[in-house]
Amino acid sequence: MTAPVWDLARLNYEPMQASDLDEVFALEQSVYPYPWTMANFVDSLNSNYEAWVLRERDGHLLGYFLLMAVVDESHLLNVAVSAEKQGQGLGRFLLNQAVACSRGLGMESVLLEVRPSNTRALQIYERYGFKQIGRRKGYYPAANQQREDAIVMRFQV
Repeated sequence: MTAPVWDLARLNYEPMQASDLDEVFALEQSVYPYPWTMANFVDSLNSNYEAWVLRERDGHLLGYFLLMAVVDESHLLNVAVSAEKQGQGLGRFLLNQAVACSRGLGMESVLLEVRPSNTRALQIYERYGFKQIGRRKGYYPAANQQREDAIVMRFQV
């Protein structure tokens, strides 16, 4: 079965608002085993980070990303696509938008962290052109009160 072709002109891509947070938080909880807290999202919006949502015309939330600009580098803090829409090109669309946003802000690169166990995300980032540049030991919470490293990746814009 092939993935549907999205008519991106028929989707709503817009800045995340406080009124989006309940849906964003619900999506976050549905796709991540260790999701961000609502406070993480609120703090990101209050800090004026780049935060964007992608919706179908009917308003159904498809995904989002949050990006923090620091000096000459953007940090992709969080990106997610709803579980039922994964594998259909929306993650790549959101990455394209995050890179375009970074470029528009005059950034030279985009940095992110990803769990080694998140092989699907790793493959997406590598196919996109992100390169592994390091590792953060014990960065993420994991099962049984353990910690999981983060692979640090960078994309030159």
